[in-house]
Amino acid sequence: MHTLAFSDYLVFLTYFIVVSGYGLWIYYRKKAKALNTKDYFLAEGSLTWWAIGASLIASNISAEQFIGMSGDGFKLGLAIAAYEWLAAATLLIVAVFFIPVYLKNKIYTMPQFLAQRYNGTVSTIMAVFWLLLYIVVNLTSILYLGALAVSSISAINFNVCMYGIAIFAIFITLGGMKVIGYTDVLQVLVLILGGLATTYLALDMVADHYQTAGIWKGLGLLYEKAPSHFDMIFTKDQEHYISLPGLSVLIGGMWIVNLNYWGCNQYITQRALGADLKTARNGILFAAFLKMLMPVIVVLPGIAAWVLYNEGFFQADMLVNGVVRADKAYPVLLNLLPVGLKGLAFAALTAAVVASLAGKSNSIATIFSLDIYKKLFDKEADERKLVNIGKITIVFTMVLAVIIAPHLGIEKGGFQYIQEYTGFVSPGIFAMFILGFFWRKTTSNAALFATIGGFALSVVLKFIPDWVNLDFLYPYGFAVPNGSGVYEIPFIDRMGIVFVFCVIGMYLISVWENRRGVVPNGLQVDRSMFKVHPAFLAGSLIIAGLLVAIYTIFW
Repeated sequence: MHTLAFSDYLVFLTYFIVVSGYGLWIYYRKKAKALNTKDYFLAEGSLTWWAIGASLIASNISAEQFIGMSGDGFKLGLAIAAYEWLAAATLLIVAVFFIPVYLKNKIYTMPQFLAQRYNGTVSTIMAVFWLLLYIVVNLTSILYLGALAVSSISAINFNVCMYGIAIFAIFITLGGMKVIGYTDVLQVLVLILGGLATTYLALDMVADHYQTAGIWKGLGLLYEKAPSHFDMIFTKDQEHYISLPGLSVLIGGMWIVNLNYWGCNQYITQRALGADLKTARNGILFAAFLKMLMPVIVVLPGIAAWVLYNEGFFQADMLVNGVVRADKAYPVLLNLLPVGLKGLAFAALTAAVVASLAGKSNSIATIFSLDIYKKLFDKEADERKLVNIGKITIVFTMVLAVIIAPHLGIEKGGFQYIQEYTGFVSPGIFAMFILGFFWRKTTSNAALFATIGGFALSVVLKFIPDWVNLDFLYPYGFAVPNGSGVYEIPFIDRMGIVFVFCVIGMYLISVWENRRGVVPNGLQVDRSMFKVHPAFLAGSLIIAGLLVAIYTIFW
């Protein structure tokens, strides 16, 4: 039944009222305080570790995970969980090595870091680039996929869903980072409860179909009926190697994806930049534990849907123009939920979308207000004016996203769409950041080379199969046939190659300029910054142990 019952709407309305009411309470409780940019954009000193951790996950998990990653679970299996589980390990690295550098040097935005470490030219170029990327790719795709998912579950018109989600997100975002951070705690609670309910139903359906009962029986049947869907590391002769190319997932380009996203991304790091080091690290550790849970919520339902589909369930519902669309897996499962529980899952999906939109909009407003408007248009702008500019930016960019979103034409699946387009620039940006952190001799021209040269090489490697037959690279696993039989370099491997190219180029340029007397700007970095407290170390070891166990069992 592709509609919501009265009880479902009641559950959703309760969620809406609770989140909105809590947000208003947080906002008015702090309204008497003079609002400045650090308070509004960063909630400086106001977010607890659990609010930071919850906000990180709420901002990260959205329709591309619920719909796109679940669809990849249907198609690829558990291997797609590498994005989530390796993100947990990445968060630990960011907490130990990246956050101390940001906090020690009083860095609040990523363009500010580039201006402080390199120069204003690099900073302005990247500020404009990030705004375009966040608005045209991230914000619009989150809105599009979210509205599409909500519409498919509720049978409410797509445009109505899109407008409603956008307005709700604006309402949350205008309250500032403090409101976003604390309402994200509720959003994550709803997200996890609703997600687990869907996973429970999917596993129970599998067990029931095979005339047994219980989710553990259902999980065992998944492994029995779809053993290849539990392979974590693909070999080059497997169908989906091009999406997850073997060991590159563990020791190659996947680290570029995650380290750039979690460590060099305003959208993410902003949550921790207003806290002290201990609070920030504890919040990131909490987020890492939540990350370990995410594949249970977004990947297992996709595998369950694959098993049920092959047993004759909802086969017509999975078709779009006669072709099986993996992205339909999660909405199909949600439509099978009982009344009331469907409302909870509906609220969970909406919470994920709204929280991501709010976090992204806040980051866009932060970069535009502090790194574009103040620097280029009004250097004398006071704190109140910058906050107001931020609020105007939030509304304007959301309206822009509403206009652009229906025209995206996402065909490959939401998760792959976002990964592919951000992946053209991720290696260069990460090279620029990592050398900027830890090699004082890195110069501004080297940073520009990584940005421009990295993007150019990414484009060349993407389209080189149109000019050259790369089948000679197949024995080495560097090129495999795609769906059309054309040999191409897997996306994750391309990122690794581009990153190495950028680092080598930056090194050579910096050495040459150093010899000509160029003295780069440095950051305050010393070894004592990277020392962690025992509780954080213990939590990190638990996560590392879980990851080793998972990859040992499901290799």
